[in-house]
Amino acid sequence: MKRLFPAPWLSLALWLLWLLLNLSMTPGNLLLGGVLAYCAPLMMRRLRPLPVRIRRPGVILHLILIVGRDVLVSNFAVAWGVLNAGRRPPRSRFIKVPLDLRDANGLAALSMITTVVPGTVWSELALDRSVLLLHVFDLDDEARFIQHFKTTYERPLMEIFE
Repeated sequence: MKRLFPAPWLSLALWLLWLLLNLSMTPGNLLLGGVLAYCAPLMMRRLRPLPVRIRRPGVILHLILIVGRDVLVSNFAVAWGVLNAGRRPPRSRFIKVPLDLRDANGLAALSMITTVVPGTVWSELALDRSVLLLHVFDLDDEARFIQHFKTTYERPLMEIFE
């Protein structure tokens, strides 16, 4: 069955999305959406990452709440920094964060978290996945930021994925 439908949920989602975007349930749209839903996962099977093994699913909810809080706090901090840039320019810097997380899925989640939180930009990951280069909009204390980043984001992701 996995050979015919490598990602059945993805196929179903593609088919439903096709119908929703076309706003039509004609036989042609049903058939064309079905062909797309069947062929797309087959053609992209080699691009799919390794299967995800979540070790501690309870940590996910806590991480989502923490990231949500950080998004709100960072939005206000960045807005305040932009509004006060004339009086005190932001101290933007690139910093290198040493990483202990090696799981590809965990690193992908970390990159999304970094992108979602205002004021931080994922710039580069070392080839051996040991160091992350981040750009921070306004940075007071580099050591404190790195400690916060590792404790708040990296450690829970390690609990979830490793």
